[in-house]
Amino acid sequence: MMDPKDFKDIIYEPEDNGIVTVTLNRPERKNAMSFYTALELKHAAKIFDKDKKLNVMIITGCKESNIFNSGGYFDPRVWKEIPDKWKPEIDLKDMASKDFGLVYWDISKPVIFAINGPAVGGGITFPIVCGDLIYMADDAWLAMYFVKRAVVPDFATTYLLPFIVGLAKAREMFYFGDHITAKEAEELGIINKAVPKDELMDYAREQAFRLMPPKGPIKSISYIKTIINKAFRDIISEQADHENYGWKKCIITKDNRESMAALKEKRDPIFIGK
Repeated sequence: MMDPKDFKDIIYEPEDNGIVTVTLNRPERKNAMSFYTALELKHAAKIFDKDKKLNVMIITGCKESNIFNSGGYFDPRVWKEIPDKWKPEIDLKDMASKDFGLVYWDISKPVIFAINGPAVGGGITFPIVCGDLIYMADDAWLAMYFVKRAVVPDFATTYLLPFIVGLAKAREMFYFGDHITAKEAEELGIINKAVPKDELMDYAREQAFRLMPPKGPIKSISYIKTIINKAFRDIISEQADHENYGWKKCIITKDNRESMAALKEKRDPIFIGK
């Protein structure tokens, strides 16, 4: 197990009151998640779940960045920065983040997301699948940008999002990648509540305290989470396999290469359907 003191991409801050705050801390790349970020987040979840003194995790983005999470970060140079002892735990073919997502799906304690800025691609699919409660700054927005990169979604959201917002709306979000405001996300049921940005962390902490003693029976809540998640687990696992197959097919297309070139050149991609 990793030592939280060695985390490079996230900050792990446990408190004596039973809350641990995990902060995405790569502002220079807009908190985009690499495979190594995912590995740190996975270890953070395991550490949290085993720590009997901790009851609730809150995940947010660093204040230095104006964005909660800008999605995936696939710069090959990151691989050279990863300590050799952790490389065997990383599956570069798991583009759908199946292993990462299932770790969060399986932990018994509640996880709260405090989304303090725009959440793009994996920046919103991560909270949808890995969070129990999602609160979002009212000036933030989310978008399923996968289509803009000519790939497919991840974290099994191709199953969960239609379950949440309905099939027609989910297709629209996936097919176009349009911005959804925090208020719209609340109305659609994607998040629990849009909160003024300067009140977001205080509100998330208030909700955390409601889940654990003396205000909440954390053992009962943990059983509720486990029972709910068991009903979906096999579907989540299988759907992520389907998404990984889609990623495998999409990342070799000319449209994907064009989208990446357009991103570097800061222009709109010109797709050809190949």
